[in-house]
Amino acid sequence: MREQIRALVSTRRWEMAITAIIVVNALTLGLETSQIAMAHFGDVLVAVDRAVLAVFTAEIVLRIYAHGLRFFRDPWSLFDFVIVSIALVPASGPFAVLRALRILRVLRLISMVPSLRRVIGGLIAALPGMGSIVVLMILVFYVFGVMATKLYGEAFPEWFGTLAHSVYTLFQVMTLESWSMGIVRPVMEVYPNAWLFFVPFILCTAFTVLNLFIGIIVSAMQEEHEHTADEDRKAIHTEAEHILAEVRALRAELSEFRSSQDKG
Repeated sequence: MREQIRALVSTRRWEMAITAIIVVNALTLGLETSQIAMAHFGDVLVAVDRAVLAVFTAEIVLRIYAHGLRFFRDPWSLFDFVIVSIALVPASGPFAVLRALRILRVLRLISMVPSLRRVIGGLIAALPGMGSIVVLMILVFYVFGVMATKLYGEAFPEWFGTLAHSVYTLFQVMTLESWSMGIVRPVMEVYPNAWLFFVPFILCTAFTVLNLFIGIIVSAMQEEHEHTADEDRKAIHTEAEHILAEVRALRAELSEFRSSQDKG
């Protein structure tokens, strides 16, 4: 029985069906944000949401029964388990905020689509390298934040009055959102040489440090892709060796059969 269920939950049709249900659930949760849709189809949307949750719960139970403790050793299975568990918590009283977390069920698409799993795997692999870049950015922001507070804090206390204000303003400058007309040009009206501060900051952060992030992520994605390709090649090689061993065994048996026939 367990083997049959394990085979069922591992089939491509089962995965496609669960993926389709996830997409349907994403659409219904989106429609629940519309007052017009809720006024006309509120009961239907709620019923569909409950039915989808029941299907997800049954699927998790079947997978736990089929795989046993191995289910909890797989990170993606644990991810699905946590997502469904959050949805099962009664969203009332102090847990009312969990109603908004129902949309997290859509993230189950990540565990169902292999290409998305590879993307997330690459991002996770990039975290150690990204940590070093984050430390570098903190140092850069701290240095430039102290300088900006001392240079422009008196004339522009709203933007540079404190270290926290300066860091937030510099973060806005780094994102290039209204950095020129909104911040730098007003500062240059009082301090004409302020561009000597802001241009190097932008070059150091927006065009250098952020590109380091991109480089690390791309490198991690490439390594993840190569790792997956190596595993596929090893699997093909192992299967080919198994087939070759079977062919050799058949040839040996055939040779023995012919020898026995000749002797007879």
